[in-house]
Amino acid sequence: MYKFRINGGIGLLSICLAIASCKVPAIISTKENRSVPDSYGNNRDTTNTSDIEWRKFFTDQNLISLIDTALKNNQELMITLQEIEIAKNDIRFRQGALLPTVGVRAGAGVEKVGRYTSQGAGDASTEITPGKEMPDPLTDLTIAAYANWEVDIWKKLHNAKKAAITRYLSTVEGKNFVVTNLVAEVANSYYELRSFDNQLVIVKQNIELQKNALEIVKVQKEAARETELAVKKFEAEVLKSQSMEFEILQNIKETENKINFLLGRYPQEITRDKSNFLDLLPPAVNSGIPSQLLANRPDIKKAELDLAAAKLDVKVARAEFYPSLGISAAAGFQAFKPSYLFKTPESLLYSLAGDIAAPLINRNAIKAEFNSASSRQLQAMYNYERTILNAYFEVSNQLSNISNLEKSYDLKSKQVDALTRSIEVSNDLFKSARADYFEVLMTQRDALESKLELIETKKQELNAVVNIYRNLGGGWK
Repeated sequence: MYKFRINGGIGLLSICLAIASCKVPAIISTKENRSVPDSYGNNRDTTNTSDIEWRKFFTDQNLISLIDTALKNNQELMITLQEIEIAKNDIRFRQGALLPTVGVRAGAGVEKVGRYTSQGAGDASTEITPGKEMPDPLTDLTIAAYANWEVDIWKKLHNAKKAAITRYLSTVEGKNFVVTNLVAEVANSYYELRSFDNQLVIVKQNIELQKNALEIVKVQKEAARETELAVKKFEAEVLKSQSMEFEILQNIKETENKINFLLGRYPQEITRDKSNFLDLLPPAVNSGIPSQLLANRPDIKKAELDLAAAKLDVKVARAEFYPSLGISAAAGFQAFKPSYLFKTPESLLYSLAGDIAAPLINRNAIKAEFNSASSRQLQAMYNYERTILNAYFEVSNQLSNISNLEKSYDLKSKQVDALTRSIEVSNDLFKSARADYFEVLMTQRDALESKLELIETKKQELNAVVNIYRNLGGGWK
């Protein structure tokens, strides 16, 4: 049995479909703004700190070990890696659409028609062999291979594949951005933890000073040189400092847990050096020039790739207005009896068909998809420009922050030195009755606050350097 079909009049049909498809909306012309200032100020040096690998940028081995663990176990990073796998599979899916679909089909059926029908009467008069009529009921056995293929004449499928590849590259940059933020977050939390350790030491030292002053006041009260009011004031100050000690202990616990969470593990003590926090020197920073942000910042590169993918999506949506060409084919065997199934050429079955189809009336759905794709392209363009603008301001703010913190730290260091000396002076004056207890209390309080502020400024200084390293695009290489 032969079966062969080729659609006739394809040329005439193509002309009609082309006329029907002539009113295709134009692609919106977009030109993203990639311009950035020439420099962040007077500096035009192209040396950029972001080129330094994070293992060399950070020198504290305890911190390096923590970052290593975070990069292996952090759940957010693991989630991002799975997004990359999803993007890979989307590429495979788009690649498959470019190739013919080939399958095998096997089927069996039975049909009984009425004898007093046109089909039944015709079957009754048919003889397969002399003296043998068509069997009734009639069985149908089929074994065939089939193929379907959409010819990508408008590059719709190719553009969809390119968009999938671009989005895969975007997810890679997204992973790099997560790594950059993770490295910075672990480093900032580590320096915060060390600052709390140093604050705890300062508060404990201050408690001892206040206790000594309290004993002196008690002795002077016994000698009728001071009143009970002075004793209670000093006791209250000791209790206040002791309460502050427990607040710092709670901050230490929460910061340790925060670091452990970033490392993807349950609470445990964070190994670190608890001394010499104020002696830490932040690494030198070279900001380079703003145009380097376009190549160094993963979030900018991700936004750029998202924009490229959105442009390809518009081309894919626009191609839906044009005619599509589909080709289908089949080849196999068909018979009503198993013994006849593989007899050739009688049982041979084959078909070949070409179809051209295009939307003619009620194209609202594809119009809506095209308009949505165009809007998403504009969104991606604005997001790209905003990402560049935000990156520049982040770097600019941190450069200013580093400069101001350096000056502030120098002044606060001098303030701490002066107030530390004033404690000894106020104690000596108090013992010789040349200063009252209130002056001693205020001197101790001011000295404590200045020391804690100095530690806080040092932490901010270290965090600012970490942040500028991240903002310049460092930490993921």
